[in-house]
Amino acid sequence: MLTELENEIIALIQGDIPITQRPYLEMAQKLGISEKTLLERLKDLCDKGVMRRFGATIYHQKSGFEANAMVAWKADEDRIDDAGEKMASFNEVSHCYRRNPTGDWPYNLYTMIHAKDEESCREIARNISAKTSINTYSLLFSRKELKKTSMKYFPADDDN
Repeated sequence: MLTELENEIIALIQGDIPITQRPYLEMAQKLGISEKTLLERLKDLCDKGVMRRFGATIYHQKSGFEANAMVAWKADEDRIDDAGEKMASFNEVSHCYRRNPTGDWPYNLYTMIHAKDEESCREIARNISAKTSINTYSLLFSRKELKKTSMKYFPADDDN
């Protein structure tokens, strides 16, 4: 069972994090608590397994990355963990997932690559291919961003 403060913290961190020198201080002030208390409660939520991770979503176009591609890879199942670790080690890869292949779609490993242009995405994919010795892959370029929002587990009062 979560406390009222924990519910308020979760509702607050679902939104945008202030881009300031001390974002947690600013967030704590909104809750009427100290920065130290906020950080302790966030750590407690992680330690208890309530929060698995705490991340940020970056709008890649605003940060200079004009292209991104989901790369679908066909990896041997006995090498998939090793290949996934190598792929995830590339700075240009923001996501790396294993999925079950279906029907005529044989791909079981996926990476999201961000770069300045589509040719750079292709070059990064070639580098990943060389590092992992996985030669069967397909690049799926994003054409339009339709949605980019985080899950809302505890809507804030102003969301209703």
